[in-house]
Amino acid sequence: MEYLIFALTILAFIVLIMFKGFLDDRKKRADFIVWLRNNYGTLPRREEIKPEEFERISCYFRRHEAKGYYVDDITWNDLNMDSIFKKMNYAYSAAGEEYLYHLLRTPAQDTGKIERLEKHIRFFMEHEEERIKFQVFFAKLGRTGKHSIYDYLNYLDLLGERSNKKHYWGDLGILFSLLAMFFSVSAGVVLLLFFICRNIIVYFKIKNEIEPYITSFGYILRLLRSVDDIVRLSSEGFEEEMEELKACRKKMSRFKSGSYIIMSSARMSASGNPIEVLLDYVRMTFHLDLIKFNNMLAEVRKNIDTIDRMLTISGYMEAAIAVGAYRTSLGGAYCLPELNDYEGLHIENMYHPLIDNPVKNSISTKRGILLTGSNASGKSTFLKTVSLNAILAQTIHTCLADSYSGSPYRIMSSMALRDDLSGGDSYYIVEIKSLKRILNQAESADRGQDRENLDSARCFCGNKVLCFVDEVLRGTNTVERIAASTQILKSLAKGNVICFAATHDIELTHLLENDYDNYHFEEEIQGDDVVFNYRLMDGRATTRNAIKLLRVMGYDEDITRSAENLAEEFIAKGVWKAHE
Repeated sequence: MEYLIFALTILAFIVLIMFKGFLDDRKKRADFIVWLRNNYGTLPRREEIKPEEFERISCYFRRHEAKGYYVDDITWNDLNMDSIFKKMNYAYSAAGEEYLYHLLRTPAQDTGKIERLEKHIRFFMEHEEERIKFQVFFAKLGRTGKHSIYDYLNYLDLLGERSNKKHYWGDLGILFSLLAMFFSVSAGVVLLLFFICRNIIVYFKIKNEIEPYITSFGYILRLLRSVDDIVRLSSEGFEEEMEELKACRKKMSRFKSGSYIIMSSARMSASGNPIEVLLDYVRMTFHLDLIKFNNMLAEVRKNIDTIDRMLTISGYMEAAIAVGAYRTSLGGAYCLPELNDYEGLHIENMYHPLIDNPVKNSISTKRGILLTGSNASGKSTFLKTVSLNAILAQTIHTCLADSYSGSPYRIMSSMALRDDLSGGDSYYIVEIKSLKRILNQAESADRGQDRENLDSARCFCGNKVLCFVDEVLRGTNTVERIAASTQILKSLAKGNVICFAATHDIELTHLLENDYDNYHFEEEIQGDDVVFNYRLMDGRATTRNAIKLLRVMGYDEDITRSAENLAEEFIAKGVWKAHE
């Protein structure tokens, strides 16, 4: 009787723990739903994204890297797009944030893609309850940890061909040992202990090898469960996606069947559930999870494209939610861009999202522009603001401006360059390589490459290049810099290219005045202070304040006075004269 009471007490304790876990999960879910409802437009609470994490986040993009145009690494880094991504990463799942990253790196070259995305963004912005349900399921899907699911999919071949024969032989050995006990208990026990020990040793050897892939299979399983939930939700505007998800789910049914034995939710979370502890001993003895792993591995290898498609659709949906949340965070300080056949660029009151209290500027041009002005006057920030808005217009259909109108462009930059120490290239070599890639893209666009991949009825000027160059050829001497810069910028003033270039060389504004419009930024020196208004102004810069800035910064009067005299003499005579 005592044993029965003890057993019932243990059973009641286990049931109580499981029931408490169930209630805790329900409360956590309810609290999360309340948070989502009250904090739309607030970034998810998570640790800061570290630079190395972008290796994982970029995996979807790297796997699906476009054959035609995409935002290359130089342009991405020039514009500090990692930080821009962080400001709009409202995704709760790895699939969502990886697709959002991919979206930002692949500006649309046809408006059909943008119109479809806008429809889905609006759906989630206008339907709160549906949005929250999707977000709850994406949060359950979660992230993959240090590595992307694509890291595991890319290296499945490293596992080689796997067979369950050794596991079946081990299980047969245990069965044979039990049968042997009917003839000799001692012999049967010895055999049983031998096969149990053998199975446990083999188990841990193989388990260590496949453990990372068990984690990835857990994510695929969560993906399938999310798909099960998603396809039951309202499908307004997502009819095609829902049907495709259903077809994918059907193809993966064998992967999901019996998966509990290898990755129950309690086991994957290391909860210490007593039932799971008992099952762990069963797994070690009979290799049930290893056998199931090999079966699941075979299913994954057969259905890599199916898994990729589920990740793509799920990621796209959450990216649409993230864009809507980002718009909400802007408090109305954005516009929906007009992508049309306007052969130029027209932007009113644009600003940069990484600058506190930014000064807004406008630009309207049908050809390239040259920017002049002193250091820190706002030239580089203006270039980055225009290029960033052009990318956002063609990716998330959201511009940080009052209005935006332009064609779909291939956007490239050559701005924040530095010496390539690992490659042994000087700054000048890095610079001319960077500029050459823009010239190559312009030539490619001029030949109409990749045009066959676009919807011709909607692509407008999708083969035009919009490029941004900060200080052309700053890494070489003045004479050759001006001569070479003139010819390079002339090449970037063709009909299929709009180039925005910043320079300190006023000579270029005269040499290229038939090809470029001139704008400038200026500053005022007020006493011992320098005041920048960061306002874009027509025409070339007419003031020279570099030497005056030396005086403001406390340089010796002899240095600044001698420098001014030397400069004035050169302006008057056109010849540099050595002074004693």
